[in-house]
Amino acid sequence: MTELNYRSLLETNSYLRNLSDTTYWLCITRTVQESKLFPMNPYMLLSYLNSFYRLPTLLREIDAATPAEELGDRAREVSLKVDTVNAAWGMPAFYLIGREMLMNWGLLRAGDAVEDVVDVLDFSRRFNLAYHRNDGHATNKEFGDRSQFLPERTLQVFEADLHGVRPGDRLHTAATKLVAQLSQYAFLAHCECRIGLHNSGPYNFGENRQLIVRDFFELTEGDYPWLDGIATRLPFANLTIPIVFSDTNFHLMDDWASFEAEPSYDVANIAAVGLYTSDALSDGYVPVGMDSAETLAETMEQYREILNEATADLWKRIATWTREQMIDAGALVYSSVAKDFAHLAGTYRQEDWLSLDDRVQRFKPLMNDEYGRDNLGEMVGLLGFPHQKTNEYGMARYSGLNQNMLTGIPYSVLTDDDFAPTAGDRLSGSSSLPAKNGLWTTTAGRIDLDEYNRRARGFTPAVLDGAHRYRDEEWVKWHHGSPEADELYRLAQRGSRTLEGRGSSLRRADLHGAGDADR
Repeated sequence: MTELNYRSLLETNSYLRNLSDTTYWLCITRTVQESKLFPMNPYMLLSYLNSFYRLPTLLREIDAATPAEELGDRAREVSLKVDTVNAAWGMPAFYLIGREMLMNWGLLRAGDAVEDVVDVLDFSRRFNLAYHRNDGHATNKEFGDRSQFLPERTLQVFEADLHGVRPGDRLHTAATKLVAQLSQYAFLAHCECRIGLHNSGPYNFGENRQLIVRDFFELTEGDYPWLDGIATRLPFANLTIPIVFSDTNFHLMDDWASFEAEPSYDVANIAAVGLYTSDALSDGYVPVGMDSAETLAETMEQYREILNEATADLWKRIATWTREQMIDAGALVYSSVAKDFAHLAGTYRQEDWLSLDDRVQRFKPLMNDEYGRDNLGEMVGLLGFPHQKTNEYGMARYSGLNQNMLTGIPYSVLTDDDFAPTAGDRLSGSSSLPAKNGLWTTTAGRIDLDEYNRRARGFTPAVLDGAHRYRDEEWVKWHHGSPEADELYRLAQRGSRTLEGRGSSLRRADLHGAGDADR
């Protein structure tokens, strides 16, 4: 647990205020998320409460097993659910919004649960600093809405191995159709929210080209019980599609992993694509169907067919749910955004992450659609709760008003004892959803949870083993060509179709540009 002192409170309140400003900007500048199927506003509000009551206890256990900064290093090397939208922004934001709800109801004061707040934000800050180590910023917003966490050694493999495409050819058609199918399916699997999707970049690929990396998570059997028996012909739970665009500038990649481009995203400008998988047990990105353009097109076509069938199967399953089951599922998707931390640390338990806390269940009768809509709108849009006001001279960063979405911790907790230090660490909960009975789909195969945790506890990716962990981009700049740098780069080059064993002295001129060999 983080020591409660003036320094830790200063750091906590500074991080909280930046998160408050960023979240307000995201809420007022991005499109409103709605669903004709799921009661989204009620399930979002319940998810925030679930995060508030459960996250501090779960994160302390994870941090004791694998420190947050080490988890950031792990997440930086592959595509995992602990990414920008889920862990970097979502986890602390959902927790703090739950705190705001309880303060608005008069059930919590600003100084209460101070130890929990400090621990959650300290964990989040350390993870973010490590995750964004290569660009040196704590958030995408701080970096001018860019997301460039991948190291050169990974990007070189992408550039050399991606297959070139032309509009209308087989691979171009297969890739665009697969991305569309993945987007539709991932939204449905995640109760029609964006948590199953991630985008990062852009990266400069020269010749007026940019790379963005598109990730799709939890596509078949895993943590969500409603995916048991769904898309079981798909061999991987996560898929990553790096895409190179020509004549397109991605000028925004925000902390919700949304992007904007000039000109707008146009599949006709796709110049090269690839397909990879990764998870908590993978040693880097694993190429999928990358041997040739024809093999990749065939793989993408096959996966699209599987996912098209899975979408229909999932629709049929969800159509049988009650309103309460839809609310529970959505709330659990949102409140479990940090669950892959537990997978990385080998501490995952299904009841921890896929249960609504008993303290949250008390609030369900409030959550009709109208209350959910109005409460959420007041809290994150209008900032209309009385306690969200500051003094009349204040001017917030983006609104210019004396209003803040998230409330800081009063420093008086250092000199008095009139507060409850924590919300407690005894967790009990339930769900109206059927219990999970299937296996977990990983790069090590379909395995049960005990085996998953055992493997995770004993696994360290080779690029993070020993001294490799601290050989960052600045170190490479001064040591490229050395035996140590060559060893590091060769680890990333394993399985590469074109760069296997080439080492650390390559420049872009030494590579085939993305897809050049296929044009």
